[in-house]
Amino acid sequence: MFKLFVLTALVAFAYADNINKDAEVLSFKNDPADAEGNYAYAFETSNGIQQQEAGNPAGVAGSYEFVSPEGEKFFVSYTADENGFQPVGDHLPTPPPVPEAILKALEYIAAHPPADETHRK
Repeated sequence: MFKLFVLTALVAFAYADNINKDAEVLSFKNDPADAEGNYAYAFETSNGIQQQEAGNPAGVAGSYEFVSPEGEKFFVSYTADENGFQPVGDHLPTPPPVPEAILKALEYIAAHPPADETHRK
């Protein structure tokens, strides 16, 4: 999980380098891992970067925000657990809608389940 923090911090610092080399840390909070592995941290810089994360051995949840070189603000929230890294943000691509024919087929299958094979002789 520390690697995830370092990677995210490097991305944030790379954007900071492009936006404002004189950015200052406005706030920083770090709660190191306790005996059970619970931890949390958060920081904010003067050039619009914010990040916070809390986690434990089962997973993490957090978010980060930054301003692009073009001045556009981006916000990402995420979880990372046994299901992998799951980011959410308005700027992230999403899958296309399910085609109507597939939706109808799924409805048909749900309405007409196959016969239970365990009761046949």
